[in-house]
Amino acid sequence: MTGRLKLRARDLDDLAVISAMIQDALVPIADMDFLTEEKRFVLALNRFRWDQLEEPSRTHALLTVQHVTRVQTKDVDRRRPDRIQDLLSLTFDGSALLATFAGGGTLRLEAEALDCLLEDVGEPWPAQATPAHPDET
Repeated sequence: MTGRLKLRARDLDDLAVISAMIQDALVPIADMDFLTEEKRFVLALNRFRWDQLEEPSRTHALLTVQHVTRVQTKDVDRRRPDRIQDLLSLTFDGSALLATFAGGGTLRLEAEALDCLLEDVGEPWPAQATPAHPDET
């Protein structure tokens, strides 16, 4: 296996790469934190390693978003910290980073600029299954 992944996004092309690398990440609601004074939002992820398909595995990773001024959620119940969200994608609309979860939930992070870092922080372990995305007909 190769080393730990560490990617930074400051433009839409970079963000598309990070989004692909965290597709199907499992995100415990308890592991989402807005550090108001630092204008930073951090998500701890259980990331499927799309970059290592020859040996399907998962690893712990952190997604840190800088310059965050406001956090909003829709259909993500922050009062249920035991719940786990399945992250589908990240997009940026010019003023906010949008994290879309399976089941329709969204996390909206208003930011002064696009600046996020994805970093693996743990040793990988074998995945029980490879996420599947059947073509829609």
